[in-house]
Amino acid sequence: MHDDHEAHSHPTVQDPAEQNYFERRVDAIQALLIEKGLITAEDVRRAVEDMDSRNPALGAKVVARAWRDPAFKARLLADARGAIAELGIDIGRVADIVAVENTEDVHHVVVCTLCSCYPRGLLGYPPDWYKSLNYRSRMVVDPRGVLNEFGLELAPGVEVRVLDSTADMRYLVIPAQPAGTGEMSQDELASLVTRDSMIGVTKARTPAVR
Repeated sequence: MHDDHEAHSHPTVQDPAEQNYFERRVDAIQALLIEKGLITAEDVRRAVEDMDSRNPALGAKVVARAWRDPAFKARLLADARGAIAELGIDIGRVADIVAVENTEDVHHVVVCTLCSCYPRGLLGYPPDWYKSLNYRSRMVVDPRGVLNEFGLELAPGVEVRVLDSTADMRYLVIPAQPAGTGEMSQDELASLVTRDSMIGVTKARTPAVR
């Protein structure tokens, strides 16, 4: 089963009558696990807080380091989990993660055709469009058309590779480094890296002219 359904839960504060089937199911399972002593309410609270703290800034930090440090980028492409851990980022053990690099010749873009598998430990919660049937179904049959709708028009000679994220495998796209940014600091570079560029539907931001 894919683990990225909206199954995280806070203590129930709404009227149970207003909850949908899946919310009631999550609360029932959570209550049963607590009753059996397998987890505690504090375990749930900490897990939710940890996931809520994840955001694309973590991924941007990884990409910026890869742009600045070719040796780190090589390690990231060879062993993404190990390289990410070097930066003190724990992405958990739910699934493996692979880093891929966008270049002048090859452009990677990520989709989950089955539901919404996504590297949440590194990028936070996925955007709504990533979970939509429209994106999931069309990206695999017309990737250039979908990318055009995001404002990304690739040259005809660029190879587009669509990566299908699964319960066992997640992907981090290293967008191409914008021209003229070689002297920027790692923090400055990180500000150019967006969530969408790490999914592959856009490029990294172009720095403002100074």
